[in-house]
Amino acid sequence: MTPSQLVQQPTSGAGYFLRGFSLAFTPGIRRFVIIPLMVNLLLMGTLISVLLSQLSTWIDGWLSYIPSWLDWLSYLLWPLLAIFALVICSYFFSTVANWIAAPFNGLLAEHLEAKLTDKRPPDDGIAGIVKDLPRIFKREWQKLWYYLPKALGLLILMWIPAIGQTLGPVLWFLFSAWMMGIQYCDYPFDNHRVSFPSMKASLREQKGMTMSFGALVMVFTMTPVLNLFVMPVAVCGATAMWVDKYRGELARY
Repeated sequence: MTPSQLVQQPTSGAGYFLRGFSLAFTPGIRRFVIIPLMVNLLLMGTLISVLLSQLSTWIDGWLSYIPSWLDWLSYLLWPLLAIFALVICSYFFSTVANWIAAPFNGLLAEHLEAKLTDKRPPDDGIAGIVKDLPRIFKREWQKLWYYLPKALGLLILMWIPAIGQTLGPVLWFLFSAWMMGIQYCDYPFDNHRVSFPSMKASLREQKGMTMSFGALVMVFTMTPVLNLFVMPVAVCGATAMWVDKYRGELARY
């Protein structure tokens, strides 16, 4: 029986994310958490500063496009637009943070998987990280190009009076939850050279799990203090989900 089987498997993606909190600080894994954690501390600290100084101004500007006879909608739209601003800013800053920390997130996923499966991790050191940089950043570009046209379509929707401002924030949150699932699940998939289209297909087969994982990542990303720890915790949670749900069919070692 492997170490991963000694712990009861979560029944949802959200459960896997929460499991990531304990996995991120287990002996032998903590040292791989330090760099992703420091990157996230810096970027999310910047995010909090930007939101505190600009959020009210942004929302008031968006509400100015609503016709005067729909002013009563402002009370409903203000919290929805606040969520929209939090989600889009959170995704932007987390994307930047993930680009910077991508090689170290992959290393964290690799060593955690080895611990969960009681296998010896590849011992490539810094040379291995440098060798893999082209592949890693190519993968980040694939995720970005998958994201951009869909995000642009949702941004255009947001400019449609009333309908866009009502549905837009909800659709944006759902889309961002899906993207967060892709972003963090990708590290263990990519470590095994599973192609980006194949990974998306696998995640769609358990879309509810992927969405609940990504949704909780988004909630924590928008929550002060907790958002500082999201990146390594999400990598660990996604790796545990990979081991339990996908590794048996897709692993290359």
